Order: sequence, then structure tokens, then C-alpha cells
Amino acid sequence: MKNLKKIGCTLAVSLSTLASPVLAEYPERPVEFVVPWPPGDIEDTLTRMIATAVRNETGVPTSTVNIAGGGGLVGATHVFSQNPDGYTVGVFTANIISTHIIRGNASYDREAFEPLAGIIGYGQVLAASADAPFNNLAELAEYAQSNDVTLGVVGLNAPPALQTLKMAETLGFEFTSVSGYDEASCLLLFNKEVDVLLGGTTMRPCLVSGEAKGLASLATTRIPIYEDVATLEEQVPGIATPGWAGIFVRKDTPQEARDVISRIAREVVESDEAQELASRIGAVVQWVPANEAAAYADAYYDRVVNLLGN
Repeated sequence: MKNLKKIGCTLAVSLSTLASPVLAEYPERPVEFVVPWPPGDIEDTLTRMIATAVRNETGVPTSTVNIAGGGGLVGATHVFSQNPDGYTVGVFTANIISTHIIRGNASYDREAFEPLAGIIGYGQVLAASADAPFNNLAELAEYAQSNDVTLGVVGLNAPPALQTLKMAETLGFEFTSVSGYDEASCLLLFNKEVDVLLGGTTMRPCLVSGEAKGLASLATTRIPIYEDVATLEEQVPGIATPGWAGIFVRKDTPQEARDVISRIAREVVESDEAQELASRIGAVVQWVPANEAAAYADAYYDRVVNLLGN
């Protein structure tokens, strides 16, 4: 009888084990990283490094998909349309979780995305051709009083563009026209499509070669590779809202997925390769943990509200 009871208990435990669902470890299928900009800029390069590291460590296929358009809105909307399961990860610039929402352009709200980390501090530069008859913002403002000056920006609704327009207003002039582009190509200056161009890392070649010159940097401090270019804050205090980018997932994404992506991504961000990339192109690559990134995102949102006058 004792043996029968023992056998019965063993069988019951076995059946219970079989009946319980076995939770798969994350990731068990391909992970997609979405960059809402064209290939080649720092967020694209760094994202590809992270995606490769995830694939190498987990053995699961990964892809980096560039979905450009709408100042980042098209790519962000794609991420928002996916399930919050950690298999679609966005690397977003700050305007995606601020300006687009404030202006009512987004189909998502402030609660839709949560940062895993902040990873990039941008070195935006307002530049002109080397032969332009102005060298800083004061000289630009004086020149614009009696001459047409056209402006090109990446993302018409992005905070860097808004800061530039606010700068012009503060200094008492208006740009003749403002055009938005998905990429700040030096050719826009060389071909005289615009007189002044606001861009990030893609501006480096013509600035370093001397074919273009910086009028102001939209950063918290002077960018090391452009030490002679004064910041916007130095020239027109009280306007600067420095740009940044982070890794974002949908709200309600499982913690396990967050932990895996964060652990691997942090190793990449803090690697010598990533830091060399940052110094080479004039940006800051730094791991800002989720809680700090979330607090900064909230503060940034409030600064943009003030910038827009909402």
C-alpha cells in the first residue's frame, strides 16, 4: 500500500509538471531594432553594433531596420504598432517622444514608450559655407537684416530646429525659408540650396575639411572637435535644449526582455569601439540608466513645451 501511495504521488507530480506551461527564455525569435532615420549616422551605427552583439550572445537573428520619414515619426509609429514583447526595439531621438506628441502629430502618447537607457548626446552644429560673409550668430543676424538667408534643418519640428528659429527671433530676424531634410548633407551648402544648415554628425567632413564653418553648436558644452565654435547658450542664453537619443520599448514590455537588451547594449555603449566612434564624429556616447533617462525625458518634454510656447 505504501508503494502504491508513493507511485501515486510521483505520478501526480509528473502530470502536474507536464500540465504547467514552460516559459521560454527571451529571446526565442528574431529581434528587430528600428532606427527612424536613413543609414549612416551615429544612432544607426551604434544600433547595428548593439544588434550584432545581441545576435552573437543569444544566437537569435537580429536586424536593424531604417524606417525614415516624418522627422522620425514613421519609424516610431511602426514600433508603436508592434506588440510590447521586446521583439521590436526603437532607437529614438528626443523629438519622437516630445515634439511630435506636443504638436499632436503622433498616434501615440507620452506613456506609449519607456526608455531602457539614454545612449547618445548629439553635437548639432549650425553651419555655413566657408565663404559665407558671417562667422557667428551675431554676424548672421546683422547680415540677415538686409539679405535673404535660407535655412535647412533635419526635422522641421525637432527641438534643434525650433531652437534655431527661436534664436533668430531673439536676435531680431527671420529666415527667408526653412526646409526640412532627412539628412544634413554638406552638398546642400555647396550647391547653394540653403545658406545655413543645421545638422549633426554628417556635417563633420565639410567642417573638418574647412569647406564649411560652424556658427554655433547646439550642445551643453563646446564639442571637442569643434572647439572654436561657440555654443548656442554662449551666444544667445536661455534657448538651448540639447538633443539626445535612447533605446525605447513599448510600455508593458516584459522585464526579462528589458534586462537582456540593456545588459548587452550597455557593454556595447561602454566599449572602446563605441567611445572611439563618439570622439571621431563629435558626439557623446554614454550609458544613462532607465530611471535617469525617464526623468530626463520628462524634464526634456517640459522644456520643449516651453520652447513651443504651449
